[in-house]
Amino acid sequence: MLRLISNVLWALLGGIWLFILWGALGLLLCLTVVGIPFGKQCFKIARLSFMPYGKKVRLNYKKHPLANVVWAVFLGWEVALVHFAVGVLNCITIIGISRGIQCFKIMKLALLPFGAKLKR
Repeated sequence: MLRLISNVLWALLGGIWLFILWGALGLLLCLTVVGIPFGKQCFKIARLSFMPYGKKVRLNYKKHPLANVVWAVFLGWEVALVHFAVGVLNCITIIGISRGIQCFKIMKLALLPFGAKLKR
């Protein structure tokens, strides 16, 4: 029950916008044949961004190292830096610590999404 309440609050306080932005980026990337694998990773991040509470991210960098490097160089590091900054700002307040932890979880996936799995 607490997970559901936390996810609803997350969605209302900005998670829905993250979901929409990641989804739109995924659709944009899927317009080209080369961008389809990258678009699929955006959809994975969108799914985590919408309701992150109760989910765990398991990274597997070795599964697709070249794709992760290309992602990290062109898109991942900027997005991860933004999620890191938002996470730090949330952790400054006591109320925002749980939201900051979720931002760090999304940051991890946004930096190296290829081969990563979302677990409950």
